[in-house]
Amino acid sequence: MAEKKLFGESSNVEFKREIPARHEKLLKDIIAFSNCSGGKVVIGIEDGTNIVYGIGDQNPFRLSDAISNMISDACEPQIDPSISVQTLDDQTVLVIDVAPGRYRPYYLKAEGRERSSYIRINGTSRPADSRKIQELELEGRRISYDTLPCIGADYNFEEAEKLCRLMRMSALKSCQTEEEKEQIKPLTTEKLEDFGLLARRERRLYLTNGYQLLLGKGPYYARIQCALFKGLERDIFIDRKEFQGPLHEQIADAYQFVLKHLSLGAEISGLYRRDIYEIPAAAVREAIVNAVMHRSYLDESCIQISIFDDRVEILSPGMLYDGLDWEAAKSGRSKCRNAAIAEAFRYMRIVERWGTGIPRIIRQCREYGLPGPLFEESGDSVRIILYRRKSNSESENPETETESPKEESESPKTETESPKIRDESPIINQDKTTKVIENQKAIEEGMLWRLKHYMLASASQKNITKLYKEIGTGRVFGRNEIMGILGCSKSTAANLLNEMKKAEVIEKVPGRGKYVFSSLKD
Repeated sequence: MAEKKLFGESSNVEFKREIPARHEKLLKDIIAFSNCSGGKVVIGIEDGTNIVYGIGDQNPFRLSDAISNMISDACEPQIDPSISVQTLDDQTVLVIDVAPGRYRPYYLKAEGRERSSYIRINGTSRPADSRKIQELELEGRRISYDTLPCIGADYNFEEAEKLCRLMRMSALKSCQTEEEKEQIKPLTTEKLEDFGLLARRERRLYLTNGYQLLLGKGPYYARIQCALFKGLERDIFIDRKEFQGPLHEQIADAYQFVLKHLSLGAEISGLYRRDIYEIPAAAVREAIVNAVMHRSYLDESCIQISIFDDRVEILSPGMLYDGLDWEAAKSGRSKCRNAAIAEAFRYMRIVERWGTGIPRIIRQCREYGLPGPLFEESGDSVRIILYRRKSNSESENPETETESPKEESESPKTETESPKIRDESPIINQDKTTKVIENQKAIEEGMLWRLKHYMLASASQKNITKLYKEIGTGRVFGRNEIMGILGCSKSTAANLLNEMKKAEVIEKVPGRGKYVFSSLKD
């Protein structure tokens, strides 16, 4: 048997026992992968059972040529996948590796663009609707929606000057020193044109969609809906607000709404007291900015921010843009759907540099001792989940300081509670032996928390826990060590490694296939 994780992100992997008699069943997956972030179709493995049957006595190289010709003849524009031969369980399988396409939308020639431009949603290939096809066309032509002229909006010099003042005021507010303020140059209409907020045809200036959005004159759905729910589900509202207007004001209002409903504690360092939220405030702001800057403004949905007892969810309309996948985004790669808005935000100092937002969110949560945030595509939207340190029912009094580490360690821990924030106060001195025991306990609790929150199977949780107790945090290990400790097969060891990487409880070290357990401690 084979797991999809062996070939990459499971939602972007399709198994087929053989080439379907109706080639469209294969071709729609190829097209969907080309129109989204790429993927793989594996011929010779049965979907559902994951049993490896192989391709039998067929010549794999002739079969590869036949598949390439089939795809080339049936799809428009032309798709040129990479097809490789692999051996699994002593059987030969073909892996069709489809890269994200540059000339979107891709579709079946025989059925036409409107009927057969497939996309990937929740691990299945589905026909794109007219809105999504329009977005794919813009991607294929390398056109940013926010740089397109806004139909029916006339250019007005006084209003353009107002936007320039508004953007400069926002930039100045974010400056910490007079020297930084001196570096903020006044904006001109020529600079707005450079950003893509104004478009010129011959000698006439036109307003763009981005210009209107920055002034708060975009479509009715260009707003942020915020809600606080009781418990862990979208059931009972406790508080809700909807924010509209200029984009930078929406970000500020939504950010304050979230902070209002997060627990606020304190950290003592020397003689000073510093207020800290249960989720890094900077990570919350970064996630909201990311949602506003990268959302699809062709999608008639609002950004939604939901606060639950154990997490904060930010849902942004639109799938990942132009073939970007989460692994690339986490490493700092960026593809900007709204280039003009991004340029404006950079001038306004709302963002520092493109591509740094997602890595910064991950780093900030880890520094807080929280599990890594979850990034996923949910239907045709993108969701970021930031896990809370405590449930609302256990919130600390904002007027009091946090308890000492000794008192915290004696309080009961809930399943939804993540490891505690690191207390760096020099006031408290504990016995070194006690600290070692507490750190070890915190690491084990942090690991169990991650395994549960990443919904790993109970058998996997048991095996990973056994591995950790045997290996600890200082020893380098790989697949062979796992096989030796658990007495399992190569494929089981490889699957466990993939699951531990997914749950972020191991870290790669120099050496082929070598890892150590993460120090998930306070």
